[in-house]
Amino acid sequence: MLRSVAGGTASMRVTRDEIRVAIRGAGLRATPQRVAVLGLLSTSTAPLSHGDISARLDILSGERSTIYRSIIALARVGLVHRTGRDTAWRFAIARDVSHARAHPHFACKQCGRIECLETLDVRLPRARGPRALRRGDVEIHVSGICDECDQVHR
Repeated sequence: MLRSVAGGTASMRVTRDEIRVAIRGAGLRATPQRVAVLGLLSTSTAPLSHGDISARLDILSGERSTIYRSIIALARVGLVHRTGRDTAWRFAIARDVSHARAHPHFACKQCGRIECLETLDVRLPRARGPRALRRGDVEIHVSGICDECDQVHR
C-alpha cells in the first residue's frame, strides 16, 4: 500500500515506478499529473495547498484544473489526505489507510505550518448537533506557535 511508497515518512524520496504502482494499486490510472502530484507530496514535509502544488509543478502550468482533479482523485482513494485551514484545503501524502481518515492537526499562527496530530486521541461526546459530528466526520484544528517559531521569538 502507501506505506511502501512513503516509507512511513512524508520526506522520503520514492521512484516514479513506486508511485505509479501505488496509484494503480488504488484503482486509478497513473496519469502524468497524478504521478507528479503524488511525487511532490511524497517529498513535502508539510501539507500543500492546490496553489502550492500548481506552482511547484511548473511543468504542468496552465493545467490547474487538471492538477486539482488529480489531487481530489488521490484523496478519494486514500493516497492523499486533506485538511482545511482558513479558506484553502491543504493536501499531504497519506502514509497508510488509517492516516487518510480525519485526524487532528496543529497549525502554527506564525509560519502557517500544519502538522498532523495522529497520536492525539480526541473523543467527542455524543451530543445533539449535525450528523457529521455524531459520525465523527469532523476536523479538529489546534492552533498556537510551533516549536521552531517559539525558539526564534525567545
